[in-house]
Amino acid sequence: MNRYAILYDADCGFCRWSVARILAWDRRGRLRPVALQSEEAEALLPGMGEAERMASWHLVPPGGRVYSGGAAAAPLLRLLPAARPAAAVAAAFPGVTDRLYRWAADHRDALGRLVGARACSVDPQRSERLADGPG
Repeated sequence: MNRYAILYDADCGFCRWSVARILAWDRRGRLRPVALQSEEAEALLPGMGEAERMASWHLVPPGGRVYSGGAAAAPLLRLLPAARPAAAVAAAFPGVTDRLYRWAADHRDALGRLVGARACSVDPQRSERLADGPG
C-alpha cells in the first residue's frame, strides 16, 4: 500500500509526541513518519531548502504533492477515522488553520513542557513499527 509521508522535526519532543499520537489515530496505517532531518525528507521535498523544510511539518501523498503547515491539516484529517468534520472546518477556514498551526509551532517548546518530558521522549519511528507488529 502506498502511504502518505508525514514529515516532522525529530529534534522536537512535542513534534515527536504529536506524530506518535497521529500514528496511533491512523488505525488504517495510511501514514508513515519521516524525520525532516533525513535524506528521504530531502527526496520527498525536492527543491525545498533546509530552512523552508525545517520551518514546518509536511504531508506528502503517494503522488508527491506537498502540503505544509496549516495547509496540511485538512488533507491529514481526511485520512483519520472520524475526523472528516474537522477536515471540513480546516479546509473552510485555511487562514485560521494556518494561524493555529503557526501558534503551535511558535510555542512548541512550551507545549512540549505541558505534555511532559516522558511524553516527548517517544520515537514515532518506533511507534510505527509497534503498530505494524513485530518485525
